[in-house]
Amino acid sequence: MRLLTGNVLETGDVVWWDGTGWSRHLHDAADVGADGEALLAATLAAERINDAALVDAAPTADGPRPRTMRERVRGAGPSVRRDLGVQADV
Repeated sequence: MRLLTGNVLETGDVVWWDGTGWSRHLHDAADVGADGEALLAATLAAERINDAALVDAAPTADGPRPRTMRERVRGAGPSVRRDLGVQADV
């Protein structure tokens, strides 16, 4: 499973490609599979997304789980303040 992620240029929010657009929530992320490279190139040309990258993830019952700790932290939000970031929306 591969996910497309990046940051919104204007706000710095971490976002995940959900198959039709961008979501702030990791659990909405869609597997881009073999189309990931082409989608990444098209996204960089058309969107205001900074630091876009493809990341490997494992499917789970709770949604995709990135394989690297860096991407897990980006998806979950700040670990020291649960009342801030994307986790405060849930």
